[in-house]
Amino acid sequence: MKRTVWTLTAVSLALAYLPFVYAARAQAIDWQKVDDTLGRKAAVSDDVHRYGFPRSDLSVTLDGVTIKPALALGGWVAFKPMHGGAMVMGDLVLLETEINPVMAKMIASGLEITAVHNHLLRASPATFYMHVAGHGDPVKLASAIHDALAESKTPLTAAAPTSPPPAVDLDTAKLDHIIGVKGQANGGVYQFNVKRRDPITQEDMPLTPVGPMGVAIGINFQPTGNGKAAITGDFVLTGNEVNPVILALRTHGIEVTALHSHMLDEQPRLFFMHFWANDDAVKLAEGLRAALDKTPSTKS
Repeated sequence: MKRTVWTLTAVSLALAYLPFVYAARAQAIDWQKVDDTLGRKAAVSDDVHRYGFPRSDLSVTLDGVTIKPALALGGWVAFKPMHGGAMVMGDLVLLETEINPVMAKMIASGLEITAVHNHLLRASPATFYMHVAGHGDPVKLASAIHDALAESKTPLTAAAPTSPPPAVDLDTAKLDHIIGVKGQANGGVYQFNVKRRDPITQEDMPLTPVGPMGVAIGINFQPTGNGKAAITGDFVLTGNEVNPVILALRTHGIEVTALHSHMLDEQPRLFFMHFWANDDAVKLAEGLRAALDKTPSTKS
């Protein structure tokens, strides 16, 4: 019995010490060099540094809606300290003609391609999404990503905001209440990150915080006038949740536009389901809530 007590105490102490280990690893990385290499400042959450690469150069329309970058054109890469270096994961927004040149450069630099797919249907021009991964020296990883993106027309210099972001003309308090978490305005789009209750790992590392690492359920509302909104995003699902969520979305008039993986060896195995609709925002929120109820998602 004493040995059991000692073991549990040791485990508790080890778990309590982990945040300090992660903090020490993060401090050992020269993040200023990573920032300089990628040409922008990171959004920092715990030990994760996330860099946005919005396709602000594109004018994409879908069903008469001009899509804001924050709705569906927000490429990103996230760095997390790991095993003496950093893990990098990302989702890059590319035109069809940019896929192979960017991919060739990524492969030549030793980065992995983990998925290439659509998120939307009927968009003009069509956009595709390339998921990448790697591990090593974060500055070298950043340089490889920068050089690969230079094969596209992705803006490589972060533009300074020239005007205040447009207001989100929606009843956001009501949307918060229905979705069950607090949303956040970003570039004229109201965004939700809904966490799953089960832990998600890759290479025995917890993918936390889940929002910056791209494994939270993402839901975006872009106002389209008169209380309506275009919605898109992705549900993060295990296999047994896929069809119940499809049924819930379709029953509420929400299109399912893509179903695929984003990673290669995560645990549990995850599927990402993208969706689209343009209708009354409250009605759509209720449909999304019905789909969320088919998942082990959190409510605040």
